Amino acid sequence: MAPEIKYTKLFIDNKWVDSVSGKTFDTYNPHDGSVIAKLAEGDKADIDLAVAAARRAFQRNSEWRLLDASQRGQLLFKFAELVERDADYISQLETHNNGTLLANCKLFIGQSGAYIRYLASLADKVQGSTIPLNGEVFSYTLKQPVGVCGLILPWNVPVLMFIWKVVTALAAGCTVVVKPAEQTPLTALVLAALLAEAGVPAGVVNVVNGYGETAGVTLTHHPDVAKISFTGSLEVGKLIQQAAGANNLKRVTLELGGKNPLVIMNDADLNLAVPYAANAVFCHQGQVCVAASRLFVQSGIYDEFVKRAAEYAKSIKIGAPTDLTSQHGPQIDQMMLTKILGYIEKGKQQGAKLLAGGKRVGNKGFYIEPTVFADVTDDMIIAQEEIFGPVQSILKFDTLEEVIDRANDTEYGLAAGIFTTNLNTALQFSKHSEAGTVWVNNYLTMGPQAPFGGFKNSGVHRENGSDCLEAYMEVKTVTIALPKKI
Repeated sequence: MAPEIKYTKLFIDNKWVDSVSGKTFDTYNPHDGSVIAKLAEGDKADIDLAVAAARRAFQRNSEWRLLDASQRGQLLFKFAELVERDADYISQLETHNNGTLLANCKLFIGQSGAYIRYLASLADKVQGSTIPLNGEVFSYTLKQPVGVCGLILPWNVPVLMFIWKVVTALAAGCTVVVKPAEQTPLTALVLAALLAEAGVPAGVVNVVNGYGETAGVTLTHHPDVAKISFTGSLEVGKLIQQAAGANNLKRVTLELGGKNPLVIMNDADLNLAVPYAANAVFCHQGQVCVAASRLFVQSGIYDEFVKRAAEYAKSIKIGAPTDLTSQHGPQIDQMMLTKILGYIEKGKQQGAKLLAGGKRVGNKGFYIEPTVFADVTDDMIIAQEEIFGPVQSILKFDTLEEVIDRANDTEYGLAAGIFTTNLNTALQFSKHSEAGTVWVNNYLTMGPQAPFGGFKNSGVHRENGSDCLEAYMEVKTVTIALPKKI
């Protein structure tokens, strides 16, 4: 059964309000394409109201600014408890709105408390430094919150991205306006309600549902927004980078996807590497920015690996995401379904060998079979462009030096991985990979302690890790003249 839809309005200044225009839009269930709910559709007028509320909450003598850093942290610890309390409901809601397998939702939302607590624990760890300037002066630095932050969420992992961005900004002392993806707004509204229940003051957290070309554009151009954090496509990221300089030189954090290489060496344990490589690209139906969509296999084991990879893909159980035995669910919507099927056709047209999958499943919902291509070459479109779907492209290589160069030959640099039993091989690959995260003999292992972000066109700055609050802070130097005589 579908979960109860508790919130469908905008959340501004701790109030549930209709959009100024009164417009609404539908949100859908990817399993069958049915309408889940109608939501208030915010645009420029609503973003203006939300930013104004966030700006009031950031004023010097506001309730939020007068809290000690440790008190901010305690409010966020309370938020973690509330998320854990409602984890089952949030998981159900995410599955119905997003198509993530319920088993996976329960796993990572069950772990979200650890992310919240880690990020919250950084609130009172922000420290300045003393500076040994010449002369009779005392000089030091202060680190202070940057101000109102616009946080734009992707549709693939809405809960996790809400936590990464919102909790980090709040731990730093900022106030926020959140623009969820129009495909998946429901969990952001629930999380905002839980922050209010935790005691976060009015105006600190605001959520405006709507579309990128209206609400999103207004947020990125707004002169009272000091920072934008965006996770999504490279094309939109470039537009946001440009918009950030249009008015007030906003600080920007961008995570813009990748065309991530995973390398399987001749000495790899295939019993480990085959299922890891499959999960690395089929996890969440390939709708993961770190998906290993370029699989490089060394020539000595290529034929055996390809055979096993195809067999593994064919064994994956496709089914409703609410079925806890399902291993593969739907794509997010019709647009992505059509786009991915188009890439599969291009792979076949350009000479890649289709060994598994490649077709839509049924005519209801947005399901595509886990797909495996062999004999892929670097110049093929499926080896160059981010597909964001369940398509495993397997390429052959001979030497480590060769594969390092080929793996790096992309405009992206988000993640990379290698399976090998040779320590020197692992170290050489890790050293020379142009990627923000490198996994050795594992893939998709993540945690709040590990910085996340990319090289090149995969983004700017990092999320998570002990230094993540720095992207939400300003550094101020204070220099005080000392008496010449004591």
